[in-house]
Amino acid sequence: MPRELLLQVTPETAANEVLLKDYLSKQIKVSPNEIQHITILKRSIDARQKAIKINLKVIIYLKGEAFQETKIELPIYKDVSKAQEVIVVGAGPAGLFAALQLIELGLKPIVLERGKDVRGRRRDLKAINREHIVNEDSNYCFGEGGAGTYSDGKLYTRSKKRGDVTRILELLVAFGASEDILVEAHPHIGTNKLPKIIEDIRNKIIEFGGQVLFETRVSDILVKNNEVEGIVTQNGDKILANKLILATGHSARDIFELLDKKKIFIEAKPFALGVRAEHSQELIDSIQYSCDYRGEHLPPAPYSIVKQVNGRGMYSFCMCPGGVIAPCATSPGEVVTNGWSPSKRDQSTANSGIVVELKLEDFKPFAKFGALAGMEFQKSIEQKAWYLAGQTQKAPAQRMIDFTQSKVSADIPKTSYVPGTTSVEMGQVFPGFLTQIMRQGFQEFGKSMRGYLTNEAILHAPESRTSSPVRIPRDPISYEHLQIKGLYPCGEGAGYAGGIISAAIDGEKCALMIAEALK
Repeated sequence: MPRELLLQVTPETAANEVLLKDYLSKQIKVSPNEIQHITILKRSIDARQKAIKINLKVIIYLKGEAFQETKIELPIYKDVSKAQEVIVVGAGPAGLFAALQLIELGLKPIVLERGKDVRGRRRDLKAINREHIVNEDSNYCFGEGGAGTYSDGKLYTRSKKRGDVTRILELLVAFGASEDILVEAHPHIGTNKLPKIIEDIRNKIIEFGGQVLFETRVSDILVKNNEVEGIVTQNGDKILANKLILATGHSARDIFELLDKKKIFIEAKPFALGVRAEHSQELIDSIQYSCDYRGEHLPPAPYSIVKQVNGRGMYSFCMCPGGVIAPCATSPGEVVTNGWSPSKRDQSTANSGIVVELKLEDFKPFAKFGALAGMEFQKSIEQKAWYLAGQTQKAPAQRMIDFTQSKVSADIPKTSYVPGTTSVEMGQVFPGFLTQIMRQGFQEFGKSMRGYLTNEAILHAPESRTSSPVRIPRDPISYEHLQIKGLYPCGEGAGYAGGIISAAIDGEKCALMIAEALK
């Protein structure tokens, strides 16, 4: 009978099949030749001690024991070209996985995406990086695949109670992701590999009768007697359907403004905001692995840190080992930063959002905007950053110790942020309470991670799109909007997800609820 084992091995042993087989043969007291196959179920790193270990969960099959390679395959999809139509607004993970689920359930998705397909987006990303030109419909946040496509592709989530994480991971593998994402404690696809997977998902939707319309922005939602009738595009075209999944992401401010204008109930939601800190990856490795050189068998080290400062959480967010910082503005006249890593995480720098949790009371200066107060607070900081850094896509920047000492940095070295930086005292970018918390927080970070607080680290401002500043309320059972029948707020933009996996899960759930309502 196959044996399941939990074990700790050296990084070299974990990376070498022969060494691993020898190690396991001794554990179960058989010859290495008797081991037919080893399946790794889970893998994680334990760096708490100086001698770093790899935690493995494995199943061992000996000769004579039944073993069969399993291939992960897609569900059986139906041709839905003539089926009842459901509008899906947004082709991020929530929208795409909602569309796949609708097809599986025999319904026809019409996916509307304001941005371009994954290939078309690249030209606009180059324009924002090199020419400081922001395309409001095609950028790091908008376009096929949503914000996750070109901003890292992290696949882990803390919200496992929300749904079947494994199902989403297996679907991604069936669409071309490495099976490693089923094993790693912190799976990651990489910005260089995600576009092809996203493209294949889109092609599958079209193959089975769904529609995907790019460069199609929703300008109005048609509502009669508090029930959805369809949408109007920016060109004045109408698409009619009485079921609509609204999966527009956390940066679709025009959608929030549209809902507010139409008096469709929304509410302000707390979020987190701060800076993006960049260190050399070599320094982060030395801190996390307690060594001068991590060697060939350990991946670039991540870090995760949380502190309470003046009653607020200050924490690392979307940490990108071996990654770069990207310009993520969605309108001219603002600066926004984010980070991503390629699949190999082979860049020389590491970056992370370092953010402070905000409270609804922080938005009081913007109270006249009602439910949009948090969004306007967010917008004001992004616009101030744009102004202070020179009114281009250059980001305000400061050396970390200089920031804690309220000192303008005499110089800023070249960072991974391609549009460039301008030396700015960050206290000018943020409200006083936020600046004070971050200054104290970085000093606390330095006490926990020796070497982290250094003037070689460069802070870029702002990291402001951590989550939606608005929640679109829905019934917790039916997922339907509390006021508008047939409207299904979905994913990050509606306030119900925080990353690729949780957004995909939420998209599937909305599709399931629609199918249930149509029975």
